[in-house]
Amino acid sequence: MPRHLILVGLPGAGKTTIGRLVAAELRAPFVDLDQAIERRAGKSIPRLFAEGGEGAFRTLERAEMDIALAAPASVIAAGGGWAAQPGNLEAAASRALTVYLQVTPEVAAARAALSEVPSQMSDSRPLLAGGEVPTRMRELLSKRRTRYERCDVTVSANPDAPVAVALEVAKLARSLAGWY
Repeated sequence: MPRHLILVGLPGAGKTTIGRLVAAELRAPFVDLDQAIERRAGKSIPRLFAEGGEGAFRTLERAEMDIALAAPASVIAAGGGWAAQPGNLEAAASRALTVYLQVTPEVAAARAALSEVPSQMSDSRPLLAGGEVPTRMRELLSKRRTRYERCDVTVSANPDAPVAVALEVAKLARSLAGWY
């Protein structure tokens, strides 16, 4: 029986894009954790942050991951900060293969900018508020790197080739997590 596959990394690392491609390759369900949180809460992530702060959001995030991990094996795109929270990787270890999609802060910032209206990026990605996006990405990576590096495997997602990265991740899922 296959284990879940959890993709982690900086905002803009490609978790959702690559996750959808991996799920299609494996013929597996796909879960975008941020979208699942918004659906369940009936509020956007920026609104959740504004109303309850990061701590309240992280509580919702952990609960939503528990729900995803209780379901049949799937490909899960975790939020950028999920793996950085103490205990999350350890709690998922027996049920999932964790994959760190490693990108440079500059690549993450450029990708995040492409997926957002630049003037609204700090509104839709609360932890990128308060400075230039590449600088904020470097700060996030500095804080999160040691947690990200605790993942089961690391895959470089720097090249602008999401299909190739997805195929590499799917290959790892087949060899390390029981997917066929």
